[in-house]
Amino acid sequence: MITKDISFIIPVYNRPNEIAELLESLSLQKYGKPFEVVIVEDGSSIPAKEIVDSFRNKLNITYLEKENSGPGDSRNYGMERARGNYFIVLDSDCILPSHYLTSVVDSLDQDFVHCFGGPDAAHESFSNVQKAINYAMTSIFSTGGIRGQKSSVDKFQPRSFNMGISKKAFEDVGGFGNIHPGEDPDLTIRIWNKGYKTKLIPEAFVYHKRRIDWNKFYSQVNKFGMVRPILNKWHPGTAKITYWFPTLFCLGFIVSILLLVFNITVPMVLYAFYFIVIFIDSWVKNNSLVVAALSIIAVSIQFIGYGLGFLKSTFWINFSNKKPMELFPKLFFN
Repeated sequence: MITKDISFIIPVYNRPNEIAELLESLSLQKYGKPFEVVIVEDGSSIPAKEIVDSFRNKLNITYLEKENSGPGDSRNYGMERARGNYFIVLDSDCILPSHYLTSVVDSLDQDFVHCFGGPDAAHESFSNVQKAINYAMTSIFSTGGIRGQKSSVDKFQPRSFNMGISKKAFEDVGGFGNIHPGEDPDLTIRIWNKGYKTKLIPEAFVYHKRRIDWNKFYSQVNKFGMVRPILNKWHPGTAKITYWFPTLFCLGFIVSILLLVFNITVPMVLYAFYFIVIFIDSWVKNNSLVVAALSIIAVSIQFIGYGLGFLKSTFWINFSNKKPMELFPKLFFN
């Protein structure tokens, strides 16, 4: 099966300037055939309609407005009304390289799957903090690395900031759920359960701005950690020992500090070696000593936030009679 009609699905919430950059990058795609862009205004108080209208002479745009119900439901809303037979879901804080769509179509024409994902990268215009956070979220030396491993292509879990899904698969599985974050791995697991395959398209990367500072980054990864035990409960058999690594990393660091009292330095030396590896790897990839130093902070926040969130959620999910929505209502949209 070869894709014929493609619709980009982009929820937006109070980000008119941000969506302008994304639409501009879509207008510069080298792909020679028509495609649809569906913008879903998710109850914004600062609408993007004026920005969207300014691109109507460059793009085939469908602009939809709805009450705020979260990104997952907004993506479903857009896909239900899109005209394409294959949907590409993007976050509004992404910018596409000009070859993006050509890379997607070429890959799907050669080896069609009903769901794909692409990696993210840091654009040269990003701030040092954005580049450091991007490093933490994508490096093989952190929890983000698993998303980019080509060795796990058959079980690659696409993420909704850069994700493709066929209309057939969308209708078959019912789209995204109401949990957030975590709606994308939940959808991927349900796609697998229906017998569909997923794959990574390495060339179909996006520049993901990650509009966050250190506090927002901690909050984000903390929620990621809290969501994972819920998904493990919903989908028995999907739990992996690797999900415990950030928690064990944090506990091990505390133990290493305590062991220094007894003049046992080996564990702390191992942690120091790990952070040196992070520094050198980020320095090589970003060509910046500042970003390399900030990457150590980003990776530390990632491990602490995710690890503590995972531990907290694991405890309450397993030792409480309440449902996840009752325990963690902020992780769900009604």
